Amino acid sequence: MERSNKNTKIPTGEIEVIANFVEILGKCKNVLPFEINTDQEVREDLRLEYRFLDLRNEKLHNNILLRSKILKALRDRMDELGFSEIQTPILANSSPEGARDYLVPSRINPGEFYALPQAPQQFKQLLMVSGFNKYFQIAPCFRDEDPRADRAPGEFYQLDFEMSFATQEDVFKVIEDVIPYIYEKFTDYKVDKGPFVRIPYKEAMEKYGIDKPDLRNPLIIQDVTEVFKDSEFNAFKDKTIKVIVVPNGAEQGRKFFDKMGEFATSDEVGAKGLAWTKFEQDGTVQGGIAKFITDDIKEKLEKDYGVEKNSALFFIADEFKKAQKIAGLVRIELGKRLDLLEKDVFRMCFIVDFPMYELSDEGTIDFNHNPFSMPQGGMEALETQDPLDIVAYQFDLVINGLEMASGAVRNHNPEIMVKAFEIAGYNEEDVKNRFGALYNAFQYGTPPHAGAAPGIDRMIMLIAESNNIREVIAFPKNKKARDLLMRAPSKVTEQQLKDVHIKLIEE
Repeated sequence: MERSNKNTKIPTGEIEVIANFVEILGKCKNVLPFEINTDQEVREDLRLEYRFLDLRNEKLHNNILLRSKILKALRDRMDELGFSEIQTPILANSSPEGARDYLVPSRINPGEFYALPQAPQQFKQLLMVSGFNKYFQIAPCFRDEDPRADRAPGEFYQLDFEMSFATQEDVFKVIEDVIPYIYEKFTDYKVDKGPFVRIPYKEAMEKYGIDKPDLRNPLIIQDVTEVFKDSEFNAFKDKTIKVIVVPNGAEQGRKFFDKMGEFATSDEVGAKGLAWTKFEQDGTVQGGIAKFITDDIKEKLEKDYGVEKNSALFFIADEFKKAQKIAGLVRIELGKRLDLLEKDVFRMCFIVDFPMYELSDEGTIDFNHNPFSMPQGGMEALETQDPLDIVAYQFDLVINGLEMASGAVRNHNPEIMVKAFEIAGYNEEDVKNRFGALYNAFQYGTPPHAGAAPGIDRMIMLIAESNNIREVIAFPKNKKARDLLMRAPSKVTEQQLKDVHIKLIEE
């Protein structure tokens, strides 16, 4: 029989099936809620409500299969490095990890609650005390945080690992082995090899205005406060002044500078203004605040700050920390709008030497990063230094401007642990009550230990070239932390509340 319905545009287009008998195994409604394999834009909430259909989409389907392959590759690599996979509890205790806990009421113990672990932090340290010298797991973590494009609400997964008798450098070596291996295995991009660039936290904030710099962006921030200390420009008076020099930026028209000003003064960024000027090809200074660029200032900028002809300069003036933050956001936006980011590459770095403490919004001393980290200088640092000057053995791995892992050398000494928490407002009884297992375990010969936890969802998001983390999770929640497929969270019955000894108060 001649085949008359050939279609060479699809893989099966030259195959024709003649059916003698048809049995319908699963009926389908005549009208789908949306077309599955098309480029047509579909409202995300509708896609999530019918996620079982959405997952038939070829790109999304392949993302989930890619996730499976990456998880296997991670497990295989950790096994090759001698790590043992050990699961830790989901029903745990509350621990200060930087976000709100999800609480689970106990039916058997009225009035008491479990907390879903924000990370397996205490458990993995206890495993070091137990003699499991190289632990890892693909760990579920639960944090009541607001969602973002690169952060799933409620739950996420990380490659959690810990090693006994390890230094910070030992942890770096594991990351520098595992992470580039995964990126090279599953992408065609150029991947940084270890040792990765190490950038101290203070330097990162000075040069990039953020503790997760995207090194694909060549722009840096420089401090020119001293250069303008005698300037007559009132907006610079008694301010910290930052400048971003954009080579060849003088080629941009006035509209570009106005649009950047609108960005900087938006509610999202919060600048009072964005001053700018151009160093033209003919050596003159034009536009913006050109009249305040005296010959002396021009000479200093050219000599000490790398300002060349045809450059554009953007100035941010504000209180020190705010100036850093705004300059960091302006740097990122300039990189995007001018298409300056290096293409098809994964740039990796470690941000090191994080402050042990920071000031809370209420003006009290609080932990900056991980409360279980070892302060550099140990007990002497805690007893003699200003808390805000103490640096910890804490670090982040950053890939293309995304925080990809956090890690630390852990505090394994109970006396140092008590003192560290005391500075943050906890007394020894608080430590015993809240972290009793660790406090008690540390009395029985604890090996020095260190570890880290690369984020798996973000890792897969980058490898899959997705701009949204929900595209690499099989059943994600929406922007309001709702599971539209399973309709969670939801109300429960009065009897269910009674079982766990809870009474709702109507507002």
